[in-house]
Amino acid sequence: MAADTPPPPTRVLVFGASLRGDSLNGRLASLVARLIERTGATVDLARMGEFAMPVYDADTEESEGLPRGALALRDRLAACDALVISSPEYNASVPGGLKNAIDWVSRVRPQPFKDKQALLVSASPSLVGGNRGLWALRIPLEHLGTRVYPDMFSLAQAHEGFTDSGDLADSGLGQRLTETVESFLRLVEADTRYACLQHRWYEFLGDRTDAPVTQRAQD
Repeated sequence: MAADTPPPPTRVLVFGASLRGDSLNGRLASLVARLIERTGATVDLARMGEFAMPVYDADTEESEGLPRGALALRDRLAACDALVISSPEYNASVPGGLKNAIDWVSRVRPQPFKDKQALLVSASPSLVGGNRGLWALRIPLEHLGTRVYPDMFSLAQAHEGFTDSGDLADSGLGQRLTETVESFLRLVEADTRYACLQHRWYEFLGDRTDAPVTQRAQD
């Protein structure tokens, strides 16, 4: 790319991880997608229902290979610079469908979650807004080498949290979400556009790259 050629827009996959059609996390994902587009970035808005796949079974993988849904999610993840997941909380943890999708996609080589920047958000009718589920979701993603953004956003009592236009009813929470998204995108831009940043953070135990495993740090 020539020095005077502007870089392409940052590409972000925004993934609503609920199967329900009019879900609270689908609404939150749509709002995050609009906030990202306002910055000039490109958004691929997806929902769990687009990626049908059976419960992970190693025998099924051996006999039939990876399901189309897992490969489709892999392709859309690989085409983006970063990932936002808007996830429900089931019994204080990760929804089974989302964990199953991560397990299937993680079987692809090269492993597509590795080195991907991710922001986690949630919406729940509960008083904690799905925050416990997000902490649980960090574990498999960070194990796979995803750089999960430290700040997370959880919308409590989300059934009352949206206006008719899809914005957040609480202006203070709306400002916090906007600032979180913008800060995350600045990190993504620095990570994807500046070649001087050298990454040496390999959490994924199945990593087979030539780069040496070092302490958990980034240059």
